[in-house]
Amino acid sequence: MNAPVRVTLKLATSLDARIALASGESKWITGPEARDAVHHLRADHDVVLTGVGTILADDPLMTARPGGEPAARQPLRAVLDTHLRTPPGCALLTQGPAVLFHGDDVPASAVKALEAAGARCVERRAGPSGVDIVEVLEWFASESSSSVLVEAGGRVAASAIRARVVDRIEWFRAPVLLGGDGLPAMAALGLETLGAAPMFRRTDTSACGADIRETWERA
Repeated sequence: MNAPVRVTLKLATSLDARIALASGESKWITGPEARDAVHHLRADHDVVLTGVGTILADDPLMTARPGGEPAARQPLRAVLDTHLRTPPGCALLTQGPAVLFHGDDVPASAVKALEAAGARCVERRAGPSGVDIVEVLEWFASESSSSVLVEAGGRVAASAIRARVVDRIEWFRAPVLLGGDGLPAMAALGLETLGAAPMFRRTDTSACGADIRETWERA
């Protein structure tokens, strides 16, 4: 049996838990100290996992660059991309291979184009909310990865919380309010009772430049 994978969810939000304006503008909510701390988190994990929405919106590298320099050990970069919408020319694929998890209904031409660009395309079971994150974590375990940092939008964050796979939350809060029309850090969880809400306990709070960093562990 494969060893369990420990999952950390990173959130970078306003004080009212928004990750972007309604227009999608989000650069930069948190300050340079918080962003550098995130690079250290990436370097400390085996895998950095995001969603295709983040790739399309921000075109990130997803590499670990603490202090502005590439870390000696880079995490595996992976994307939940049910319909293989990742562009072959995206920044992600200019920095070495990345793994794209997709469903079973993607055209062979999309797989071929992305593999030619350096991606590793892995088919996993997909449901109405996208690729099954539990199956993805099982694949990481089979590849000897023991720690995953989830850096994504509200939909992927909610998927991880709903699946009860998040062990720790690293939450960076900026001293700004974006209001109810901003994009939430987490999509709907479909809870019917408060008793069903996932619980976490705060284990650390510290200043991170002008921002606040909180660490929460699953209760």
